[in-house]
Amino acid sequence: MPLLDMTDAELEQRGARWTVREIAQQPAVWAEALQALAGDLDLRRFIDAQLATPGLRIVLTGAGTSAFIGECLAPAIGAATGLRVEAIATTDIVSGPGLCLAEGVPTLLVSFARSGNSPESVAAVQLADRFVRDCRQLVITCNADGELAREMARRDDARCRAVVLPDASHDRGFAMTSSFTTMLLVAAQCFGVAPHADALVAAAHRLMPQVPRLCAPWVGRFERVVYLGSNELKGLAREAALKLLELSDGRIVSLFDSPLGFRHGPKTIVNGATLVVILLSSDPYTRKYDLDLLRELRADGRAGQVLAIGALGEDLQADGDTLDLPGAQGLTDLELAPLHVLFAQWFALQQSLALGLTPDSPSVSGTVNRVVKGVTIHPVP
Repeated sequence: MPLLDMTDAELEQRGARWTVREIAQQPAVWAEALQALAGDLDLRRFIDAQLATPGLRIVLTGAGTSAFIGECLAPAIGAATGLRVEAIATTDIVSGPGLCLAEGVPTLLVSFARSGNSPESVAAVQLADRFVRDCRQLVITCNADGELAREMARRDDARCRAVVLPDASHDRGFAMTSSFTTMLLVAAQCFGVAPHADALVAAAHRLMPQVPRLCAPWVGRFERVVYLGSNELKGLAREAALKLLELSDGRIVSLFDSPLGFRHGPKTIVNGATLVVILLSSDPYTRKYDLDLLRELRADGRAGQVLAIGALGEDLQADGDTLDLPGAQGLTDLELAPLHVLFAQWFALQQSLALGLTPDSPSVSGTVNRVVKGVTIHPVP
């Protein structure tokens, strides 16, 4: 694979074949998924019908990385529709359905799932049916053979629908990479909050060959990494931190927060072995807060490195601690999220290889699995 100056045989030997392929394929998979979506008029009618429901509440759900898709989307969908939109993980719904689901409120549960077989994902769909009188279901999944896709196919109910993404998005590697971004982008298109999707795909095509080289200077230098982002990019920061934690098998401490929230205690993590990555907002107002913290951290001089990533402008010029995302000008923060995460994915992958791990299956102990095991779904009283 030229992107890492390693042959396919070398990647296979290092246990990185799937993860490298699935990160690198993302722009092409996005284009395929968006093309299929454009021709799905039934889905468009389904979404329009749900959004026209008086008093509708939208709950975006999933487990782990799939839950963070909802955290990225919720601010943008709420602002665009004027509806009550919340990101609630399936793990929270399952452990406290009565706290998360409102019986008398019409609810669209949007479930994100790579495999569609996680116990909590299946249980959350069933609990929503039980706890909400007027429950509508939209499943966005990468696996046509998963339990969630099969469940929606069995239902003869106009209020339920599944969107199955291209098979290539069904990551075979341990970490969710193309599955995360493809589900995010498709959902954004479904709800009309990705107006520049074509420009995003074009920007990703240009950026992809550069990312491994851009990440390389930061690999192997830090014991702690902090990702910071505001609003839609806060959910993305959470996903970025998880990717590094997963692919380093927990050997690198990773944290996420918002730039404003970081000062309120979490900033104590910063020391000379810490890399702080600020995911710059494209919103002029929000960006002021990002840049305030960037200047503060650099003035403090405590962090090993403070890196800003985003679309640069007159307020911030390129230097050794700033990465410009080509083609990012004019994109919304939600549309910037897939570009930002390309850096986080490649960085985590390269860090995993530097630690001598196998990214396709990085858990040395074997106690963390691609599809969660060991979950007992207890009966609700």
